[in-house]
Amino acid sequence: MLPLQPLQSLDRAASGRRVMGWSGVLTIAARVIIAHVRTAMAFVAALLLATACVAPLSGAAAGVIVVPPGNGSQQQPTVDRNSVARTRETGGTFEGKYQQIYRLLQSDRALMARIKSAAQRFGIDPVHMLGAIVAEHTFNVDAIDSAQGYYIKAMAYLGTPILFQYKGVPVSEFVAKEQFDRCRTSKDDFDLWDCREEVWRDVFRGNTVDGVSYPDDRFGRVFFQPLYAGQTFGLGQLSPIAALSVADIVHKRSGLPLIDMDHAPELYSTIMDPATSLEYLAALIRLSIDSYRDLAGFDISKNPGLTATLYNVGDARDRARRLAATNRQSGATAYPQVNYFGWFVNEKEDDLRRLLQ
Repeated sequence: MLPLQPLQSLDRAASGRRVMGWSGVLTIAARVIIAHVRTAMAFVAALLLATACVAPLSGAAAGVIVVPPGNGSQQQPTVDRNSVARTRETGGTFEGKYQQIYRLLQSDRALMARIKSAAQRFGIDPVHMLGAIVAEHTFNVDAIDSAQGYYIKAMAYLGTPILFQYKGVPVSEFVAKEQFDRCRTSKDDFDLWDCREEVWRDVFRGNTVDGVSYPDDRFGRVFFQPLYAGQTFGLGQLSPIAALSVADIVHKRSGLPLIDMDHAPELYSTIMDPATSLEYLAALIRLSIDSYRDLAGFDISKNPGLTATLYNVGDARDRARRLAATNRQSGATAYPQVNYFGWFVNEKEDDLRRLLQ
């Protein structure tokens, strides 16, 4: 038996002619494999690059128009006559009311910290929240002297036996009627309450149904005003329906307990207390921004006047859908517009940003 030889000695034959040994075979095989791998990788990379070049962008990122800050008009739209009347009755002025709420925010660092914290949780610029708060207290209500005043009122509601009802029928029993069956498939709380308000307008408002006469008035005024003390409450001037419409979002992002229509005192306390009401304010603004991006193709996150307008008038999703439909039908691009409320916020944006410094 011949003795075993090192592999390199097998690379040569006795005649001196070079013969392929195992090391050579392995080396060439490795080179061939590497070459094929490199070729395949280059092909895949080229294919991916070509696909990226020709594939359209998908989702909200495709063709979203960013609405810049500021107003498109030098003149403020006509102020709502009810706002004018309320301010005249109290002997005040819009500028005076603005200064009052501005001073409250300026002097309360704890409140400003809460505003910033809520804004961060919902991924929005806190100037949007300041805009809504300031405009509400400029055009709709007078500010309480301090945020503590809102907290005291919130505690008072907890001891008040109140119920959301009409003619003895609780709202939870009312919305269980068969006329509201189509709302059962709503994807979230906002769509659910939007559907319920639509059914109210279409079926019940100003009509007699099953022997019961219903007023020609808004759903919120009929069922959600048991104390006859106004329709909106707290620092953010939230209505019960507005808060209920984002209850699921607030519960998910902020971890607050779910509010519901069967516990009116707790709901009132929640929207009166700045520590909790700010979460609902932030959620409504987040929903408006998302609605206009996803449904109408506009990024309104840089324009606090637009989010303030939507906070004032409500129905963000329906308005976004209508704007999208208008643009599709006309072939032109109509931008979302501010009302007097939002125009004022854009005019004061520099002031509001100073509060955040």
